[in-house]
This record gives sequence, structure tokens and C-alpha cells, in this order.
Amino acid sequence: MAKLIFFGRLADITGQTEQVLDLPANIATTADLRAWLDQGHACDGVLLETSIRLAINNDIVHEPADVDNHDEIAFMPPVGGG
Repeated sequence: MAKLIFFGRLADITGQTEQVLDLPANIATTADLRAWLDQGHACDGVLLETSIRLAINNDIVHEPADVDNHDEIAFMPPVGGG
């Protein structure tokens, strides 16, 4: 099972900070995963934004990257400060 982690505003948008699930067979890349989750959580394209970075197994990836059912995948929104 894949473990998905949503940080910051993404936790508010998806309604959860973590989700553990089996990825469907047609989900092979981060692009597939983003589109599937965005539709499933009715995020109106938020998870498709290029400013949302992904880390797979604690490594930030350049997309599209391969994903599988044994990965921990973190969705990280941009961070602002001042």
C-alpha cells in the first residue's frame, strides 16, 4: 500500500493529513497520481499545480517520476515567509 502525506493547505483541501491506499494499476507516474487524486478529492486542479512539489520516500523528485504501491509520497505546497 502507498502512503500519501499532505502538508499545509493540502491537508485542509483533501480533508486529511495522511492516506494509505492501494494505487490502481493505471497509476504509474506522479502525473497519473496527481490527476487521479485531484479528481477523487474534488480539488479543482490544486494537486495539478506545478508549485506543489512531491517527495517519494523522502527524496524530492523531478516530475514525472515513477510511483508504486510501496512508496511514501508527500505533497508539499510552496512555503512563504516573511
